[in-house]
Amino acid sequence: MNAETPPVAVTCGDPAGVGPEVICKALADMTERDRSTLLLVGSIPVLERAARVVGARLAFREGAAGGTGNAVAVHHIEVDGMPIPFGVLDPRGGELAYRAIVEAVELTRAGRVGGIVTAPINKEALNAAGHHFDGHTGLLAHLTGAAASFMLLASERLAAIHVSTHVSLSDAIARAATPRVLATIRAGHAHYRRLGVASPRIAVAGLNPHCGEHGLFGREDIDAIAPAVDAARAEGIAVEGPIPADTVFYRAYGGEFDLVVAQYHDQGHIPMKLVAFETTVNVSLGLPIDRTSVDHGTAFDLAGTGRAGHVNMHAALSYARRLAASPRN
Repeated sequence: MNAETPPVAVTCGDPAGVGPEVICKALADMTERDRSTLLLVGSIPVLERAARVVGARLAFREGAAGGTGNAVAVHHIEVDGMPIPFGVLDPRGGELAYRAIVEAVELTRAGRVGGIVTAPINKEALNAAGHHFDGHTGLLAHLTGAAASFMLLASERLAAIHVSTHVSLSDAIARAATPRVLATIRAGHAHYRRLGVASPRIAVAGLNPHCGEHGLFGREDIDAIAPAVDAARAEGIAVEGPIPADTVFYRAYGGEFDLVVAQYHDQGHIPMKLVAFETTVNVSLGLPIDRTSVDHGTAFDLAGTGRAGHVNMHAALSYARRLAASPRN
């Protein structure tokens, strides 16, 4: 990261979960200079409690990123009752998480930060606070006015971008339509081009067992997915598929592909979490801003114990810095 790279905002997630703790653990590992490149977005009392829980000697100040001194900059958000009890679903936690995301988006769009790293939120608490979204992806698309967004899970040896995520399996099948599959391929291709991969090798997973066995187990792979692959290939994208889902991730993990297009949530999440549970980064594509996230939940059962691992937070921060240093075309 150089002097011209903008700072990164870090939203603190649900205050009843492990988000503030893993943030504080990651901060404790950093140099003072690296901490100065971050702007936390959340509640200072919540962060102070988290620092005590994990035994991190950290100070927090309200204000912009940068400057001198060892206190970490916080864009403070005032919500009554903070900090709330650990591990308890509370609408106040959903409200703080929601407002932190809104503020971080505004900071990014105003050019004050170069992107966002999000700690986990609790979807039930978010909805209990009156904000009816399926999670970060839908909320960020709404806040930025994006026509579509895509979830990319990235690790060192395997990456998957999803045609659909937080919908029922029956809805996921309906969403595996040619326009959406083609848009997903394009989004993944553009992202890897931005990261410096001249011709990303993309594999598209089939929807049905063995890609439907020529229509024996369903025609979605023939009628919807294959035409999207053909159209992307006609645009010059190096893409293959549909490829049976029970082999495509093995082939990608072995180095044959840079990215797999997964047709639905679990098809992509299961292999990613199997091979890179601690280091997978959740990246939102298709938005006018950059956002990365840890790929784990609020872990209410661990909140307040100080035992939650922070390797994933380091990975999300590293990816966000990489994006902040890679201008959009």
